[in-house]
Amino acid sequence: MSAVTSLTRMWLTRSVQPFRFTNDNDRQLPFQECGELGLYIHIPFCRQLCSFCPYCKQLYTEKDCNRYIDSLIQEIHMVGEQNHGKKTVTSLYFGGGTPALAAGRLKEIIDAVRTHFTITEGIGAELHPDNLTIPLLQTLKAAGISKISIGIQSFQPRLQKLLGRSPLDTDGIQAALKAIPFETVSMDFIFALPGQTFPDLKADIDTAFACGANHIAVYPFIDFTFTANKVAAMPKKEKRKLLDAVTEYCLRIGCRRSSIWTFCKGDDANYSSMTRSNFLGFGCSAATLLQSQFKINTFSVESYCRKIEQGLLPSSLTLRFSQRQRMVYYLFWTAYSTEIHAADFEAFFGLPLRKMYGLELEFARLLGFLTKTDGIYRMTKKGAFYYHYYENFYTLSYIDKMWGILRTEAFPEQLVL
Repeated sequence: MSAVTSLTRMWLTRSVQPFRFTNDNDRQLPFQECGELGLYIHIPFCRQLCSFCPYCKQLYTEKDCNRYIDSLIQEIHMVGEQNHGKKTVTSLYFGGGTPALAAGRLKEIIDAVRTHFTITEGIGAELHPDNLTIPLLQTLKAAGISKISIGIQSFQPRLQKLLGRSPLDTDGIQAALKAIPFETVSMDFIFALPGQTFPDLKADIDTAFACGANHIAVYPFIDFTFTANKVAAMPKKEKRKLLDAVTEYCLRIGCRRSSIWTFCKGDDANYSSMTRSNFLGFGCSAATLLQSQFKINTFSVESYCRKIEQGLLPSSLTLRFSQRQRMVYYLFWTAYSTEIHAADFEAFFGLPLRKMYGLELEFARLLGFLTKTDGIYRMTKKGAFYYHYYENFYTLSYIDKMWGILRTEAFPEQLVL
């Protein structure tokens, strides 16, 4: 897997140089001139730790959570004060962990954000199914949350058991979502689990929309090396057949494909913290992507709080991009939306997409991965699967290694990928 990603990286960056992350604790983040800037906030606490989940998390205690939120608010002010006046941003997303465990303080966090930033496209928060009660949803809405994403994973009892999840009360979920409506109600599902079939996923999709969702995300199961998960990955051919069947079904029932793994009903429903040209991340493990650098905060809650208390930003690793490296990163995550606009690329880099990657895009078109109309490259169903397939290599070669190290070292000296 590392050979595939290394060869691809060398070809696309036109260099044998790896991605070299260093432990640079910058005091300033050059986000002031960034357009299409998004915000992400990580709340790492959970009531219980799911074995399959690779994200930065720890068991909830009220004391630890409150100390963390105090530090988080301080980090927001430390970064926000670097800009004169308010910076316009597209969106704010809360991820985790289980952000709803800090529901009583989310308004306080959002108020801190709004001191420095003007949000134009709404605020989203990830929820555990247990959070779907009318009082808690009322608290979220009063805080300013306009979009929610619920980690259902599966409505099927045998798959819930496989994932260590409890049975779900679909009637209760439907009643709560009907009582407290949100602009976007997204439900997340995992596909490519052992023994999972298209009828399983079809039933999940139908149940999601019946319960009040207007957006679904069907993510592939990825077996990270550092998780305690014992679930076996599905073979490639079965996985492609399953993803194709889900795609065809969602399109047949009138959904719009909004990214590789997401489908929505209506043009207004959207939920994605990933497809942003630039973003600022706050909290443990949160990443920041700017014009010429990528940074990731420490995964250690204790180390995070100590850094903030010392008046320092909690960056653990920083990558200074070459121009080609930044282009590859831009194209990879822009392609996640299933479309690449040549005009947007040129506006971002000041160089024509055709000049920089015309050969690769034409080759992808000839292979049936893309179509091109009026300067817009659109991914085909075949292309979407192979994007997913390559993303799996990328995740296991890069993200798995980085997160595995950061889970054990708060501030490694460097990381070469």
